[in-house]
Amino acid sequence: MSANKKKFHFAWLVLLGLCITVGLAKSGLNSSAGLFLPSVSKDLGVGLGNLTLYLSISSIVTMIFLPIGGKLMAKYDTRILLSIAIILQAGSFALFGMMNSVWGWYILAIPLAVGGVIITVLAGPVLVNQWFKQRSGLALGIITASGGLIGAFSSPVIGNLIANQGWRSAYIMVGVAAIVIIVPTIIFFLRKSPQEKGLLPYGAEETNADENKVEKDTSNSGISFADAKKSLAFVLLILFFFIITSVASFSIHIPTYLVNQGYDVKFTGNVMASLMVGVLLGSIIFGYLIDKIGARNTAIVAMCIGLASMLILFFFVKITFAVVLGVGLFGFVSASIGTIAPAITSALFGNKDYSQIYSTVSIGLAVAGIIALPAYGYIFDFTGSYTAVLLIIIVMLIINILFVIMAFGNKKKMVANGLWK
Repeated sequence: MSANKKKFHFAWLVLLGLCITVGLAKSGLNSSAGLFLPSVSKDLGVGLGNLTLYLSISSIVTMIFLPIGGKLMAKYDTRILLSIAIILQAGSFALFGMMNSVWGWYILAIPLAVGGVIITVLAGPVLVNQWFKQRSGLALGIITASGGLIGAFSSPVIGNLIANQGWRSAYIMVGVAAIVIIVPTIIFFLRKSPQEKGLLPYGAEETNADENKVEKDTSNSGISFADAKKSLAFVLLILFFFIITSVASFSIHIPTYLVNQGYDVKFTGNVMASLMVGVLLGSIIFGYLIDKIGARNTAIVAMCIGLASMLILFFFVKITFAVVLGVGLFGFVSASIGTIAPAITSALFGNKDYSQIYSTVSIGLAVAGIIALPAYGYIFDFTGSYTAVLLIIIVMLIINILFVIMAFGNKKKMVANGLWK
C-alpha cells in the first residue's frame, strides 16, 4: 500500500473549503434573497414583480457567462479567481443595502451573477473532478448537503437581522461577513489541482516501485470540448440539465399548490421542512450511489424517485402523510442538480476539458430558471390549478430517463471512434 493512501489526503481539506465556500454563497446569499423582498418592496414602494426582475436578469447573465467562466476556471489560479468572484457576488449583495431605486438591483444583478457562476455553479464540480479520482460522487453529495445544512442555520439568523436591524443593515452585514469568511477559506484550503501540492488525485493508482508515479494516470483523459460539442450526447446533456432544473423549480410553487388543495399556510410552511430533509438525504445517498452503481444508473434512480413524488402529490394530495412523503421525495430531485448533473458530465466526457464542457452544458440550468418558474405560474393563472403542471413534470421526468440512456449510448460510439484520449 502506498504512503499516499495511508496518509490524510489534502483533497479532503479542499472538500471542506468547498463546503464552506459554496455552502455559504448558496445559502447565505442566493437562497436568502427572498427573505429581503417584502421589506425592500414595502420601503421602496416597488411591486414584487418589478423587484424580482433582478433575479431574471441574474439568470440571463448566468447563461451568458457560464462558458466564459469555464474557460477562466481552466486557465487561471483558483484562489485568485474565486476570491475575485466572491468579492463580486457578496460585494454586490452588500451594496443592495445602499440602493434607493430598483435600478440598483438591476445593475448589481450583473456582478452578482458573474461572481455566482464561478462560486456556486462551477467551483464545486470542477475542483472535485480534479481532486477526486475516487469518491467524487460522495464529495459532490457532501457539498450539496452542506448548503442545505448551512441554510438551516443561516436563514433564521438573516431573518432576525432583517427584523431587528432593518434590511439595509442586513444586506451589508451578510455580504461583508461572506467575504470575511470565504476569502480566507479559499486562500488556505483551495488549490486548482493536486499537482500544485505535488500530489496525485485522491484514489489514483500508484505503482509499488515508485510511489510518486501513477501506473496509468487517466485523471486528464476524456473527450475534447471540440469533439464533445458536436455530439448527440452533448445536446442531450444540455436538455437533461434543463429538464432536471425545470422540475426542481416546482419547489417554489409547492406551497401555493398545497394551499390550493385546502391546506393552511402553517402546514405548508412546516411541510417544506421535509423538502430540506430530502435534499440532505438525497445529496448523500446519490453521492454514494454514483460511486457504487455509476452516474447513469443513479440518474435513472433519481428520475424514478421524482416520478414517485409527483404521482403521490397528484393522486394522494388529500392525505397528510402522503404530502409530507411526496414533498420529501421531491427534495431528492433538487439534490440531483448538485450531485448527479456534474457526475454525468464527467462520466460522459471525462476530465480532459471538463470545466469548459460542464460550464457550457450548464446553460440548460440557467435557461430553465428563466422559463420554468414563470411558466408554472402562468399555467396556474390560466387554469386555476397545477394539474397540468404536474402532468408536464411527469412527462419531463420520463423523457429525461430516455435522454440519459441515449446519451450513454452515444458515448459508446464516440469511444469506439477513438475520440476518448
